[in-house]
Amino acid sequence: MNKVWRPYASYRIWLEFEPPIGQEQFHCDMKRGFSRAKKREPGIEPLLKQDTTPQRIGLLAQQGIYEFHQNPQLLSSVDGVDQIAEILKLNQESNLVHERVKTILNNYYQNPILVGKEIIQLNRGDEGFPPPILIKHGNYSFNFFAAIDCIFEEADGTLHILDFKTGRSNNDLRQAYLYLLADSYLYPDKPAIASFYNLEKCEQSKPISASKETLKAFEIEMAIVAQRLQKELKQYRFNRSNFESIFPPNPGVNCHHCPFNSICKFSSCSEVAA
Repeated sequence: MNKVWRPYASYRIWLEFEPPIGQEQFHCDMKRGFSRAKKREPGIEPLLKQDTTPQRIGLLAQQGIYEFHQNPQLLSSVDGVDQIAEILKLNQESNLVHERVKTILNNYYQNPILVGKEIIQLNRGDEGFPPPILIKHGNYSFNFFAAIDCIFEEADGTLHILDFKTGRSNNDLRQAYLYLLADSYLYPDKPAIASFYNLEKCEQSKPISASKETLKAFEIEMAIVAQRLQKELKQYRFNRSNFESIFPPNPGVNCHHCPFNSICKFSSCSEVAA
C-alpha cells in the first residue's frame, strides 16, 4: 500500500525560517535551500549526512544516556563511564568530541536524573524520523514530526517531556510547546509538562505547560510553516535558476559553522573566498 504524501512541518523546519530571538544575524535562508530544495542533488546529500561537532556531541550524549538505561548496572559500576565510552567508540572521535562527551557521561553517572523514573520513551538519537503525526487544520492536512528525547511519568500521572541540551544551547520555548502539541496527539488523555536539561551544565529549566488555546496557536503556526516550505520548494522546482532569490544568502560569521560552506559561492570562509 502506497503512503499518502503530505506537506510536513517540524520544529527544525520552523527554526530554518525563524531563528530564536537574538540569533537573527546568524540566520541564512540559503542554508535551508541547500538542505530542503537541493538535498537530492550531487554533492549536497553527503554533506547532509555529516554531523557538525556540536551535532556529534549532542548525538553521542543522547546515545550515552540511552546506553546507561539499557545497562543500568553501569550506573553503579566503578568503570561504568569507561564502559559506555567503549560502547560509543569515543576513542574514534576527535579529541574535542571525546573530552566533552566523556564529561557529559561523568556528569550523568554522578547525577542520573532518570533513575527511579517511570520512563515511557527514551530515544537513542539515531532512530531516524519519528512516525508523523497527522494534523488537520480546516481543509488542510499535513504531517507533523517531533523527535522527543525522553518522556517519563511523574508520580501524579503527569507526563514529563524532557529535552536534552549540550554546550551553550539556548532553551527555545517554541520547541517545548511543539513537543507538548505532539504529546497532546500521542497521549490525549494525559496531562503533560516539558522541560530542558543541559547535560554539561547539569541545569534543568522550570517546567513548561500549555493551555489548549496555546497548543492550537502552535498547530496553526505549524500549518503555516508547512505551507511556506512547500511554496518555496514548488518555486524552485519550476525555476531552478532562481535559487538565489528564493533562498537568499546571508554571508558572515555563520558561514564558518555551515555544512555547505565548501560549495556555497557566497560563503565568507577564507578557503572558499580564495
